[in-house]
Amino acid sequence: MKLSFSPEDEAFRREVADWLKENLRGEFEQLKFRGGPGDEHMFAEERQRWEQKLAEGGWTCVGWPKEHGGRGCSIEQQVIFHEEYARAGAPGRVGHIGEGLAGPTIIAFGSEAQQKKYLPGILAGTELWCQGYSEPGAGSDLANVKTRARFDEAKGKWILNGQKVWTSLAQESDYCFVIARTDPESKGHKGLGFFLVSMHQPGIEVRGIQQITGTSEFNEVFFDDAECDAEDIVGQPGDGWKVAMGLLGFERGVSTLGQQMQFQNELNEIVRIAKENGAAQNPAIRQRIAQAHTELKIMRYNSMRMLSGQSGSDGSLQKEALIYKLFWATWHRSLGELAMDVLGPESQILEAAPYELSRLQSMYLFVRSDTIYGGTNEIQRNIIAERGLGMPREPRPA
Repeated sequence: MKLSFSPEDEAFRREVADWLKENLRGEFEQLKFRGGPGDEHMFAEERQRWEQKLAEGGWTCVGWPKEHGGRGCSIEQQVIFHEEYARAGAPGRVGHIGEGLAGPTIIAFGSEAQQKKYLPGILAGTELWCQGYSEPGAGSDLANVKTRARFDEAKGKWILNGQKVWTSLAQESDYCFVIARTDPESKGHKGLGFFLVSMHQPGIEVRGIQQITGTSEFNEVFFDDAECDAEDIVGQPGDGWKVAMGLLGFERGVSTLGQQMQFQNELNEIVRIAKENGAAQNPAIRQRIAQAHTELKIMRYNSMRMLSGQSGSDGSLQKEALIYKLFWATWHRSLGELAMDVLGPESQILEAAPYELSRLQSMYLFVRSDTIYGGTNEIQRNIIAERGLGMPREPRPA
C-alpha cells in the first residue's frame, strides 16, 4: 500500500490546485461547496456549465485511457485530483455517473461503435447519465429485476417496459444505462441485458420523489414501450449481470478518496461550530469528534489499500473493497448525528422564510439514505459474509 506520493505526483497536485483556484471564481464562485449530498438540486444549469469548463481545461475523465480522450492518469494522480477537487470546495459533479460509471463500463465492455457514440459527450460535459438499476421490488437485490426488454424484429430495436426507482438526477439526464430481463423465463442473474437508453423519447416518464429534505434528486422512471437501438446493448443478451458487476467495481474506485475529502470538509465545519458555540468544551462531544477524525483516517488507509490492489481495466477490486460501503455509510450517518448535537437547539431552527435548510441540517437528513442506497447495510453484511469470508449463503425461499 502506497501512503505517499512521488515528486511528480506532488507537481501534478499543484497543477490541479492552481487550476481550480484560477477558475472557481466569477460566475462559478457561488458554486463552492454546493451540489453535494442533499444539495444536488441547487444550481443545476450552472453546475453543467462548470462541467463543460472542466472539459475545456482537460479535467474531465482524468483516469480514462488517452486513446479514449482521458489523461491516462495513474491511480495516484486520480486520487490527487479528487482530493484537491474536494479540498477546493468545487461543486458536486453533475457528470459523475457518466464519467465514473457509464464511461468506464463502455470502455471495458462496450463496442467500438458505442465508444465513438457515447464517450465524447461525457468527456465534453454536454451529455449527462443516470443509472437504471433499482426497482420497487428489486432495490439491493439487483438479480430480481422485472423490467423487460424484447427485441422487435420489424423495428430492429429493443422495446423496454418496466419501472426503475431511486434514479438520481434522471430529470436532468440525457441517457440511462438500464438492466432489463431479455429472457422472460429467466430468473436471478441469468437472462439480463445492459442497455444504453436515450431519455429523450416517448415512452419514458420521470417522476420526482420528494425526500425528507424537501428536494427531489431521486426519481421514479417508467418505461412504456421505450426503444433502444439494436446496437445499444452492451455485450450480448444474458451478459447484463457480468457488465453490471463490473460497473459496481468502478463505483468503489478512486472517487472514494474525493468523497472522503468532502467528509473532511463537513467534519471541519462541525469542529469550527463546536469551537464557536462552546460545544467543544463538552468532553463527550470532544470524544465523538476525535472518534470521527480517527475513523475517517482509517477509512482513507483502507481505501489506499483497496486501490493498491485494483486489477485490470474491468474495475475489479480486492476483497477489502467489500467493507467500504458499509463503513462509510455508517460513519457518515453518525457524523450527521454529531452535527446536530454540536448545533444544539439551533439544529431545530431555521432563520427565516423561505426556511431553507442549512448545509449541516440538509446533510443530517440526507445521510439517513446513505445506509440504504447503493446496497443497504444489511445487504452489505451479507456480501462481506458470503463473498469475503466464504460463509454459507443466506437461506432463500424455495
